[in-house]
Amino acid sequence: MIAVDTNVLVRLLTGDEPEQARRSGELFARNRVFIPKTVVLETEWVLRYAYGFEPEAIVTGLRNLFGLANVNVEDLPAVKQALDWHTQGVDFADGLHLTSSASARQFATFDRALVKAAKRIGASRVVAV
Repeated sequence: MIAVDTNVLVRLLTGDEPEQARRSGELFARNRVFIPKTVVLETEWVLRYAYGFEPEAIVTGLRNLFGLANVNVEDLPAVKQALDWHTQGVDFADGLHLTSSASARQFATFDRALVKAAKRIGASRVVAV
């Protein structure tokens, strides 16, 4: 199994830098691939801010990638939950932080927008500090 960095995923998903995109595709075609959830987090950010992709397109691309038989994602249930929440208007990073800390009694934040979004999706353990 080979773990990949954000730049490998970005090239695969965008086709940017054609030679690197080709090599990324070959890597995925020939290997079992492990994607750390921190790489997923950074990939979402790069696709949104650097490439201007809309959340729906990012979520679709990542879900398709995660559906490949040879791809393993760290803490996939948490990543999938964060993606689901992202389609409901929760910032992906916030959603991943929240779902990754599910064993905690509460999730404290100064981010009022996160508190509001969490209430909207029924995540009542988010509290404002």
